Amino acid sequence: MSTIAEITDALQDLTTEQLHEVEKALISIYRQRKTGIIYDDSYGVWTEENQASAAGQAFMLMEEAEQKPSPGEK
Repeated sequence: MSTIAEITDALQDLTTEQLHEVEKALISIYRQRKTGIIYDDSYGVWTEENQASAAGQAFMLMEEAEQKPSPGEK
């Protein structure tokens, strides 16, 4: 597998158990490299990518809320 797209496509065919194994392998690599990890405990890791994704989702929700009229407004 030479590209991210090929890897992503292959992930679609994996079982949930296999996806958990891939996740464990990725977490292990993050831990070995000691980069990109914000938080690491027995439950798993929280990476910079997780943080950016969560922030993006929160900002989208806030923007949607700002677009909605307040109660009593038309």
